[in-house]
Amino acid sequence: MTKEESKLKILKENYKKIQAQHNLPSFEKLNEDFQIERIAEIETDFLIREVRKYVADRLSNYLRSIEGILNPSNAPMFVFSIIKAIDSNDKKKFAEIYKKLSEIELELIELDIEFSEKKEAEFIKNSYKVWQEIKKELLEIVASIKKNWDNKSEANGRGYFG
Repeated sequence: MTKEESKLKILKENYKKIQAQHNLPSFEKLNEDFQIERIAEIETDFLIREVRKYVADRLSNYLRSIEGILNPSNAPMFVFSIIKAIDSNDKKKFAEIYKKLSEIELELIELDIEFSEKKEAEFIKNSYKVWQEIKKELLEIVASIKKNWDNKSEANGRGYFG
């Protein structure tokens, strides 16, 4: 067993303890969606907070990406190509997802200000549940964008600046 494998094994054992205590999703499920295995490299007395941070980072990244699509000031050209490829229904879905992610972001402020193991656990559980819903919606939007990509991104044959 290598050093990295042993750190991961220790992380999984420690996670099982807090998982049982707080009825959290399995390590495998959280790792699949939020890459929490990277916590194995971090020494901490507050494992649950580190798990929460990885969950929060992923969700915050999606919040920023969707924000760039809904309000594309100073956005990369790629974003404008996406905007051309989405319809009003997809924009509504993005707005709903954005609202859900914004609510999660607000919860993060409270958690960062005052540590509470119970609140950290609730955040992880709720965020995981919300992410499962959002993930499905995002996949539908991506499929729609891919379907419309060729039709709208180069519709006039001249690209964005044409």
